[in-house]
Amino acid sequence: MDSPVSAFAMYKNTKQSTPKHDKKKKKSKVNTSNVQKPLSRILNHDGKSVAQKIKKKQKKTNETKNIIKKKTDKKKKLKSNKIMVKKYDDSINHSVNNDTINEEEYDSEEVPALIPVPMPNNVLGDSSHEDDVNSYSSIGELEMTPVTTDSSAEALKVFKWMIAPYSYIDFFRSVWEKKPLHIVRNKPKYYNDLISTPLIDNMLRTDNIQYTKNLDITSYKNGKRETHNPVGRALPHIVWDFYLHGCSIRLLNPQTYMPKLHLLNATLQEHFTSFVGANAYLTPPDSQGFAPHYDDIEAFILQAEGKKHWRIYKPLKENELLPRVSSRNFSETEIGKPIMEVTLQAGDMLYFPRGYIHQGVTIDGEHSLHVTISMYQKQSWADLFEKMLPAALEIAINEEPLFRQGLPFDIHDNFGLVHSDSTTPRRVEMEEFMKNLFHKIKTYLPMDGAVDQMCKKFQHDALPPVLSDTEKACTVYGDTAVMVENGKVINRVEMGLDTKIRLLRKNILRLVSEETIKIYFYNENSLEYHGNELSFMEISEEFAPAIETLITAYPEYVFIENLDVPNNDDKMQIADALWSRGLIMTEYPVDIVSD
Repeated sequence: MDSPVSAFAMYKNTKQSTPKHDKKKKKSKVNTSNVQKPLSRILNHDGKSVAQKIKKKQKKTNETKNIIKKKTDKKKKLKSNKIMVKKYDDSINHSVNNDTINEEEYDSEEVPALIPVPMPNNVLGDSSHEDDVNSYSSIGELEMTPVTTDSSAEALKVFKWMIAPYSYIDFFRSVWEKKPLHIVRNKPKYYNDLISTPLIDNMLRTDNIQYTKNLDITSYKNGKRETHNPVGRALPHIVWDFYLHGCSIRLLNPQTYMPKLHLLNATLQEHFTSFVGANAYLTPPDSQGFAPHYDDIEAFILQAEGKKHWRIYKPLKENELLPRVSSRNFSETEIGKPIMEVTLQAGDMLYFPRGYIHQGVTIDGEHSLHVTISMYQKQSWADLFEKMLPAALEIAINEEPLFRQGLPFDIHDNFGLVHSDSTTPRRVEMEEFMKNLFHKIKTYLPMDGAVDQMCKKFQHDALPPVLSDTEKACTVYGDTAVMVENGKVINRVEMGLDTKIRLLRKNILRLVSEETIKIYFYNENSLEYHGNELSFMEISEEFAPAIETLITAYPEYVFIENLDVPNNDDKMQIADALWSRGLIMTEYPVDIVSD
């Protein structure tokens, strides 16, 4: 049987003898440094050759391709599903099974419990709290069900809950990017679990909320929009004084401090493969905090408390339909009559596409608290082509001598403002030549590379995932290598070739071919947007098929032995690197080794 391996050390296969020419220490094929090298030509790297190598290396038996190879060792066959793992103070919950998603109406007013929400100190990316060392002391036996859910399918369930009872199929077919939608529920507590005024008050008292960075004080009176931010920390005494004097409170990143919002957004991003953000708005009775304007995001208004009256206006010009930047503030005289005028009660939802002008005001002596879930910013064909066309031109210039030929001497006599209406034969001839050159550029479009760059951006934008206790127990985020009294380290774990692994989330990483092969990932991101540098690992090209094995097998688990690289040392090296950065989870908690 193959020797186990420490999750934080290079695997050494004791059964394999090292050839004489290999006795020197091998150079690691995984570079986990985050020091970026200058990339002069990102998209026109020869990604096709890498893809071809991957395909060649994946010519294996059907057993390996389907990741269903069975172990013949009798000990494995007799191994019980009763796994020895540490008992947590909180009971271990399990993710919902990935069943077929039906178009049912959600009757529950609570957020679907797809992944149990941890306490704030269990949120990845928050290192401000430490677990009590005593919680690591007890080991017990419990039944363990492996996590088998697909994060993208779970995200779709959450989105369906958010827009229920409206059909998500009808939504994407007839509403998305096309028109506003108002959903009336008569369920005032439907969104109350996400955010509430007591939660905001507690946040102001316990967290270091800063004006401008985390919170804005705003007003809109007599056609004038103003921001009244003091300097420094936003303490409740001052914030509520502004509120009582008719000012609105805007929370710019509430998901950083409210675990349920973090869970909602981190789950949804797995379906949309784009950053899902949130702003929260608390408006006092009979007031308005913002001037009419449009945004560059798809907006979902989730009314949590009170009510607010909304007016929605169609885009004023065709070039403001699905805009890529937000608008200035408009005056009432510019925007005309609304195409929709509704009052949102607690539990209702309002959607409008980017480019639709909107304004909201509280009425009838009631306050309003809503959260705006935003998504699909800079996620258009235009954004993709902005990455693709310059790279295609550079490739064409390198490949086609025609692009490097000098311009005709008389081009200045046939083109320009003065000659723009000219139809001379010489101008027509040069026009045709330029169009033919442009046509050649299309043959060099690096479509795969450009999409990879869009996904690379997502890896930097995304929120870190929220893990259930079950998931934590099967990852590096669990109780592994714990230091206790007298400098003793306990709970060291070891993986072996017979350990089964899978990606932590469907979109947790992106394999990108640049000057080298890199794995970009988002699980180390901050809860604040772009609070950290983009995380990545450089790997050898021969490791790329192993990563593709995990990507294509998801949500299934894969034996480390079945990773698509020929050498057992390399299989363990890539598994160790992914485990150490929190990118994979094991089917069951990794065995603890005794010293």
